[in-house]
Amino acid sequence: MFKRLKRSALGAAVPHEKKTSGMATVKMPVPEKIILPMQQHIGAPCTPAVKKGDAVLVGTVVGKAGGFVSADIHSGVSGTVESIGTLHMSNGRNVQTVVIKADGNQTPDPACVPPEVKDQQSLIAAAQACGLVGLGGAGFPTAVKFSPKDLSAVDTLIINGAECEPYITADNREFLEHSETVMRGIAAVKENLGLKRVIIAIERNKPEAIDLMFSLVKNDPDYTVKPLDSRYPQGAEKILIEQTTGREVPRGGLPADAGVIVMNVTTVSTLGRFLETGMPLTTKRLTVDGDAVERAQNVEVIIGTPIGDVLDFCGVRDDVEKVLMGGPMMGTAVCDTDSPVLKQNNALLAFGPSMAHLSAPGECIRCGSCINACPMGLSPVEIATAYTRRDPQRLDKLMTDLCIGCGTCSYVCPAKRPVTQTMNLAKAFMMASRNGGKK
Repeated sequence: MFKRLKRSALGAAVPHEKKTSGMATVKMPVPEKIILPMQQHIGAPCTPAVKKGDAVLVGTVVGKAGGFVSADIHSGVSGTVESIGTLHMSNGRNVQTVVIKADGNQTPDPACVPPEVKDQQSLIAAAQACGLVGLGGAGFPTAVKFSPKDLSAVDTLIINGAECEPYITADNREFLEHSETVMRGIAAVKENLGLKRVIIAIERNKPEAIDLMFSLVKNDPDYTVKPLDSRYPQGAEKILIEQTTGREVPRGGLPADAGVIVMNVTTVSTLGRFLETGMPLTTKRLTVDGDAVERAQNVEVIIGTPIGDVLDFCGVRDDVEKVLMGGPMMGTAVCDTDSPVLKQNNALLAFGPSMAHLSAPGECIRCGSCINACPMGLSPVEIATAYTRRDPQRLDKLMTDLCIGCGTCSYVCPAKRPVTQTMNLAKAFMMASRNGGKK
């Protein structure tokens, strides 16, 4: 079978715009209230574990996981449950929410105690108790990653510190500010899952982080720091695996099928912090940047803080035209700044008219730029044609399901066509056809 990922050194040379990389994280004041959607992860939504009028503390469980592929949600403030309602999310879904009015005391829940971790099952339980999900943007429950169908076939832990999207420097700051919890989390995963080696992958545009990690692991032969070329999308999971190990995740498979577990650096650091303190995931570092932001910086915010509060803290121009959660390549446009910061958010970008403006798309000129740049070796031109014809068999043959939605095809398109959007639609159509019409 054709090895598609061997072309993954392609992608795009996107501008870095990492001006906040040297800025230490600033802690934002406690908001008046937080809004906690009951789905901040891939998988089943949570069920509210509190009701209106209940008193909660920092670390109290307010959303109980709805299944194994799910993750508990905790309050980041002490206060009172103001309401249980519904929120229309930026992804178009209506999700149940818990709204908590903060009392300003930030009283910790006495139930938050460090867990005892001594094997795989207790590590899984710790990840569940922490409410831990992939904090690089995906939001996949970490407990599930720790539960591969054949653990004996997994030998490598890859720490994803690529952070290849423009503007975002939150993971870089995690390396520099919390290297001790990064290393504690890595050691816990390695030891309790019985993994033989650890690869810490960092793009070369983060030299301080690379040097620091080298200094911490240089005497341990089980650890390797792997500098990556600064080329988007090096941080995509399948591409990262191929770049660091030479292995390929089989079509339809998971990283564990290639013998690896991949964890974002902030995720593994949060685990390390939880093992030390017992305080679950309640805060998140965001890079706040963009040409409409007055004071670009890295900010630690309580999960559930309204996005508007964060933007007010950093300052935005009056002519702000677009706000993104995440980076400019894969981020989601914010439709309402009353929406809250979620677990998996790692950036807020605000742009004025000149940066937010999209050029009118032209006709496809069959130049092949999208094909040459696709890190998964796909042919967006052929996929678009098959989608227009509603041909699921052709889409399957073209391996449309391998698309990672990275946005590279749209970025390199000289006609400025919405190639990525078409790829997403084609993939959804093919998967729905494969599943008998169910998405």
